[in-house]
Amino acid sequence: MKVLIVGGGGREHAIAASVAKSPRVDRIYCVPGNAGIAQIAECAPIGAMEFDRIVEFAREKEIDLTIVGMDDPLVGGLVDELENAGLRVFGPRRNAAVLEGSKAFSKDLMKKYHIPTAAYENFDSADAALSYLERAHFPIVLKADGLALGKGVLICNTLEEAKEGVRSIMLDQKFGAAGNRMVIEEFLVGREVSVLSFVDGKTIKAMTSAQDHKRAQDGDQGLNTGGMGTFSPSPFYTKEIDEFCRKYIYQPTVDAMAAEGRAFQGIIFFGLMLTEDGPKVLEYNARFGDPEAQVVLPRMKNDVVEVMEACIDGRLDQVDLQFEDNAAVCVVLASEGYPVSYEKGKVITGLEQFEGKDDYYCFHAGTKQTDGGIVTNGGRVLGITAKGKDLKQARANAYEAAEWISFENKYMRHDIGKAIDEAE
Repeated sequence: MKVLIVGGGGREHAIAASVAKSPRVDRIYCVPGNAGIAQIAECAPIGAMEFDRIVEFAREKEIDLTIVGMDDPLVGGLVDELENAGLRVFGPRRNAAVLEGSKAFSKDLMKKYHIPTAAYENFDSADAALSYLERAHFPIVLKADGLALGKGVLICNTLEEAKEGVRSIMLDQKFGAAGNRMVIEEFLVGREVSVLSFVDGKTIKAMTSAQDHKRAQDGDQGLNTGGMGTFSPSPFYTKEIDEFCRKYIYQPTVDAMAAEGRAFQGIIFFGLMLTEDGPKVLEYNARFGDPEAQVVLPRMKNDVVEVMEACIDGRLDQVDLQFEDNAAVCVVLASEGYPVSYEKGKVITGLEQFEGKDDYYCFHAGTKQTDGGIVTNGGRVLGITAKGKDLKQARANAYEAAEWISFENKYMRHDIGKAIDEAE
């Protein structure tokens, strides 16, 4: 069969690498792709939001399955467009992708269906938000309602910080139209855990757990990024917590979306906070996390194409989802200055070191093929993932592999997985 992947980051490279392992797949295409994906797929320079061109491309290449990796095209309705053209596609339709597309929607859904989450209020006007802050407890969390590349969340410790945050999001439109509405919610304390899941509209199958590192600098300092590294599984995600989440969070979310006439088929990413009062939902995403996909997918035993087709056909209940009894750590190699400003076009060396090494992966995020070789083409450049028998070994392997790669302005955090030591 022929498979098309929509996107061009590390997540899509991880998806492509998993799809390539399926014996059922003869050919992989990707739009727009990147230099790493191009080594296993035929890439075409079509933007992820160019829906008409993607549909035309899928028809022309006689694609059997399209996998939409990115949030923007999912929220924009690419799945609907492909389905309307009679094409088979994995991912939620527009009316279900709103679970990620609007934080106000997802918070209201959780309140209505009693799914544990932080206390909150939604605001359409900056004046109302500023007035609310005068009587709020701090620290407090401000969230732009729409998509903001994982950066539309501000944690404010003081009233002045919060007021400046409201001005930045709603008045200055720092995150564009995503800030037309805003959610203000209580600040939760605890361990963060990410759990990805496959969903077929009624059945949900949770994958292995992971934990992301969002801040740019060591010690969780600096600005929020799209993710500087991750590890899987989380030692804090116990069997008891898993059972609680399945009963009170995962299945209730799927049931709630179905009850609202928004049956969800695809991936639901649960961002959880393990508080003293039990697990609570921080956020939902409607697709694989990035870089969570880079540590979860390499540990999955199943044929990912078969699982995705089971989701499309509503027979996920027949799938026995299995993961390897090991661990994986991903260290993101970024361009110095990310996420604010950084230079592109720096030649990358050392990529050949990963060839033929089973438990080491170099997932391309922001790269481009040029006549002079593969060069940097984004803030997050590569995701260096390694497996090991346990988290400590996987971390040591990932940092060892991170040194194989060189490029000017290379930057990474040196404390990815520091929570591993605290779990002992």
